[in-house]
Amino acid sequence: MKIAVCIKQVPDTEAEIKWDTQKGVLKRDSIDPITNPFDEFALEEALLTRENYDGEIVAITMGPERSSDVLRNALALTVNEVHRLTDDAFAGSDTYATASVLAAAIKKIGDVDIVFCGKQSTDGNTGVVGAELAAILGFSPLTYVSKIRTIDAANKKIVVERAIEGGTEVIEAKLPAVVSVIKGINEPRLPNLMGIRKAAKMEIPQWNADDLGVDKSKVGSAGSSTKVVEIAVPPPRGAGEILKGEIADVVNTLTDKLIDLKVIK
Repeated sequence: MKIAVCIKQVPDTEAEIKWDTQKGVLKRDSIDPITNPFDEFALEEALLTRENYDGEIVAITMGPERSSDVLRNALALTVNEVHRLTDDAFAGSDTYATASVLAAAIKKIGDVDIVFCGKQSTDGNTGVVGAELAAILGFSPLTYVSKIRTIDAANKKIVVERAIEGGTEVIEAKLPAVVSVIKGINEPRLPNLMGIRKAAKMEIPQWNADDLGVDKSKVGSAGSSTKVVEIAVPPPRGAGEILKGEIADVVNTLTDKLIDLKVIK
């Protein structure tokens, strides 16, 4: 079985976020990068799948030189192969353009049975790349997956549990499939020191647009169908008011204020 896992480097959300309001993008160079937290669950699920069903894992990421760190972490966790997708033409890609580049890489890898990814990235929070990736590849789209029940590689079938509002949905689908996982599907492991030292010395293979056969006019900011037209910071919140007195009086005062503000009628 061949397993691909898409991982992404994102800004640390614990740090101060800065924006380039003119270009409508994050100032990534000013923020410490980390592996997208949801992708850590995807990577762990890929490792567990290999342990349970055999096969090999190929990890891919799209980004600049420093995004190689997430691939080195994957290597330290013993994935078999990694590739960084990098080209000036990829800069500014929206979700569909990003999915198009990832899909081209998965096609180049060839014979992939399962693609794992996190349900969303913490920098964009769109949660649509997994589904778009499945649509481009023609793979079964399995989103919000909370558990892998069984995989039948011989008969090209997979059974998963999906988290839905109010419960769990059990789905059987055909392989190949794109599986986007949610937080809590597993407990991501940490690499050991030997794995980290070994990964630090390994060369990270790179694929550009020409390597992938990607039409540069259809990716990046120029080829994206969505654009950020404006970024605005919310105005500072004014000082609140503490109401004092008997409960009945406070309730009446609060009700009158909410009516005045047209919050309630």
